[in-house]
Amino acid sequence: MSAETPVCQLLARQNADYRGWLWVAPPRDTWLEAGEGSLLSADQGLLAAWWDHGLPAHSPFEGVELAPPGAVLFWPKSHALGEWWLLWLCAHLPPGTPLQLVGENQGGIKRVLKALAALGLGCRKRDSARRCGLYATRLDRVGIDPDEAWTAFEANLGNDTLRLVSHPGVFGHGKLDDGTRLLLEQLPRHLTEGRSALGDVLDMGCGDGILAAWLARQGARVTAVDVTHFAVEATRRTLAANGLEGEVVASDVYSALGGRRFDAIVSNPPFHQERAIDYGPAGRLILEAPDHLRPGGQLLLVANAFLPYPDLLERAFGGFEILADDRRFRVYRAVKVRSTA
Repeated sequence: MSAETPVCQLLARQNADYRGWLWVAPPRDTWLEAGEGSLLSADQGLLAAWWDHGLPAHSPFEGVELAPPGAVLFWPKSHALGEWWLLWLCAHLPPGTPLQLVGENQGGIKRVLKALAALGLGCRKRDSARRCGLYATRLDRVGIDPDEAWTAFEANLGNDTLRLVSHPGVFGHGKLDDGTRLLLEQLPRHLTEGRSALGDVLDMGCGDGILAAWLARQGARVTAVDVTHFAVEATRRTLAANGLEGEVVASDVYSALGGRRFDAIVSNPPFHQERAIDYGPAGRLILEAPDHLRPGGQLLLVANAFLPYPDLLERAFGGFEILADDRRFRVYRAVKVRSTA
């Protein structure tokens, strides 16, 4: 089985026995799935793919105890997230465990030298190719709790304030995204006005939980979904910090929801996978939305103005309206037609 991604191609050419090793936050690559290692990832889509093949895969939030012969950390685009993974591995794997760190030069892999030095861990370069670098060290206890990466801040929403809990790797980490703010400005008029109850509302791609918390405060029965376990945990903490309730689910778009239907779906969907533009999740969100809405239910989403979502909305719903457009972001609304039968 040939490796597909540059980082895995670099690993595949190593004279190393990776059997039983732990792959930490890797990309999707069949070369990894064909090996004899195990997965540690916060990506629900990747976890589900490994589980479907009967392979061992774990989330860092499930309290799993691991003692692999070695681990490979795939350095993420977010340097702060890479540092968190380092702290997690130092805190949870046995001291002395061999660790290799691999990543693309454009993704900042060379910065691991400073990150390791700051933790008092030695480092040596093993290899470079495919515009990627591979480094090696050994883990040790460093006396820093990975939980210290969680941060909280206040988001002022007109006459309302919410306390948001966030983590590196969560969309809009540490601030209120301008697109989300624009969407929130539209929700009172188009979602709550004239309604005695909001009913069941799905927050798709919940991030730090700001939409879920706002909806729960308005009295909605909220289900919040995100593909990354960092966002799932952040939303749970945000709801708790505001004394609110809601169901939070790790899911690759609608995959964990079965045939459930909602009165409304709200979303600020992502369109990046690391540095690459990826319309796949947002496309599924829009095209499959009618199957998860009750008759008369509505989809409200915000997106960068340049994204090609109008065609998708037209295909899925037969029509839509633009509620707001500030030249950077647009807020779209589409309604599932009630049956006339």
